[in-house]
Amino acid sequence: MDAKLRAALTRYRVMAYVVGVMLLILLLVAMPLKYLADSEGVIGVVGPLHGFLYAVYLLATLSVGTKSLWTFRRTAGVMLAGTIPFLSFVVERRVTRDVLAQLAA
Repeated sequence: MDAKLRAALTRYRVMAYVVGVMLLILLLVAMPLKYLADSEGVIGVVGPLHGFLYAVYLLATLSVGTKSLWTFRRTAGVMLAGTIPFLSFVVERRVTRDVLAQLAA
């Protein structure tokens, strides 16, 4: 079980960073270009890509949550962290610390 949990944690960590960066690109680059420069090209690519990657992030979170025996509330909270800028980075650190402590015990 330790190997499966470590693999799930690694997938979660990668997706937390990818989703966090994509959300920042969406908010700091694509949306200003759309509304300030009247250019919808970037948002047309980044928006759907972020949506797809967020769905993968949800699956990665569910995987690590079920393997770590999280409560529904904690799992949902970690899932929502991918919707708030910078929060996915903070929550990723906490999740990593907690799961590694669980594995050490």
